Amino acid sequence: MSKISKILVAVDLSKYSAKTVQFAADVADGLNGELIVVNVVNQRDVKAMQKIAQGIEQVSLGNFLEHREEERYRQMQALIDEASCSQRPIKKVLRTGIPFVELLETVKNENVDLVVMGTKGRNNVANILLGSTAEKMFRHCPVPLLSVREKHHRK
Repeated sequence: MSKISKILVAVDLSKYSAKTVQFAADVADGLNGELIVVNVVNQRDVKAMQKIAQGIEQVSLGNFLEHREEERYRQMQALIDEASCSQRPIKKVLRTGIPFVELLETVKNENVDLVVMGTKGRNNVANILLGSTAEKMFRHCPVPLLSVREKHHRK
């Protein structure tokens, strides 16, 4: 088995992302590895905003997307800070497109050795209709993939 030195953690900035980043940071600490935090803006959302912006003269799509990008970087940094993993080399990557395709491209472009991602995301309805990003990653990811599951507490 080759050394795991680059770990990609996929985050959708949902409520499950903090646990996923923490888990990936713990793995990176144990392996003395680099952490790459990746968020993908779904192209479907960008196209929807383009349609809305066409009808409203005061809305600048460029300004909206720039603000959204800045906000996502802030949210990723907040997850990193919450996981207390800032002592580790960390790279933040924001991409736009089809989430699983962009994640696979990042795995390739960054020479990632391991992917960590949650099994739940922002929109369970879309997962039922279109298939989940996690499920597609499990089928196509060329490197090992660890899934972080939300614990179920019984009362």
